[in-house]
Amino acid sequence: MLRYGLTKARTMGPIAEAVSGAGGSLTRVFGRAGIPLTLLDTPDRLILLRDQVRLVEAAMREIGDPSLPARLSTGFGIAGLGPIGVQVRTAGTLGEALARVEAVTPILLQTATWTGLRRRGAQAFYGYGIVERIESGRQANEILALGYLLSTVRHFLGSAWRPNYAVVTGATLAGRTDIERLLGVEIALGSEAGLVLSPDRLGAPNPDRHNPSDSDMLETEPIGDDLAACVAHLVELGLDEARPTIDGIACRLGLSRRTLQRRLGDAGTRYADIQQRVMARRAKALLAGKTLPVGRIALELGYADAAHFTRAFLEWTGVTPSQWRRDVHSSRPARAAVSAAGG
Repeated sequence: MLRYGLTKARTMGPIAEAVSGAGGSLTRVFGRAGIPLTLLDTPDRLILLRDQVRLVEAAMREIGDPSLPARLSTGFGIAGLGPIGVQVRTAGTLGEALARVEAVTPILLQTATWTGLRRRGAQAFYGYGIVERIESGRQANEILALGYLLSTVRHFLGSAWRPNYAVVTGATLAGRTDIERLLGVEIALGSEAGLVLSPDRLGAPNPDRHNPSDSDMLETEPIGDDLAACVAHLVELGLDEARPTIDGIACRLGLSRRTLQRRLGDAGTRYADIQQRVMARRAKALLAGKTLPVGRIALELGYADAAHFTRAFLEWTGVTPSQWRRDVHSSRPARAAVSAAGG
């Protein structure tokens, strides 16, 4: 089955900082990647993996720096991996850490990718690959991943550790000298990306094992990577700019309108149902605040006026937007009073 990769939007921040620091245009970079700038304010939202790949490539082109992925990943290290970094820092040995990363990366951080350990003859291969069919920008994404793979291993073996060599895919590698200097490795070109190291290194103990706190483990919600989940996330992102259409969503996924409708039908849902759920959720979130008038919320959701939005909301919930807002705000004092009384 064709899979659609999703990843956390937190990776947008460092890319934006690098572009701004080099005097580039964020509007131009995000526009080329086809994603809204509002993602910078919502780092925990999900985006398509292919959008992240396009953003890195657009940023490299904007500032003329093919070594940007290497600079990003080495600059943030394990901390940039979020919940995956917690798994690494709490593992007892390097081998245990790599096994944890393989198990939880596609669940918590980035779907439609593989990160894990294989044997290559007498050597161990700690690799990374994109399962989804993405060609443009694949090598840049692999270089970004190499920095994180190196950070994982160097947590156990020291910052001066060097693998036998590293591998990325492709026929050529622009900026090779700078990339090798930043990563501290020799890079070869091959059929899959990763690090080659001696298997006896896998038993290395954790020199600074971390005891996780409850706050470390808060971010454990799995990322759904089924088609319906991808469509819902794309609709959610589309609402930041204008109401998305099924044709626009299909194009983002590399499908025709008819193919998208058929695959959603096979999954037991429809585009209209997904869009309605997302819009109702966004409408309620906006109505829960007291600042935006109903007319402005209607425009935010792509409606021509408040009347059209009111009819739609009434169909979704059985009440008008104004009534829903009144009910929400009138219930808050009651809940607060119960809480203050210890109820």
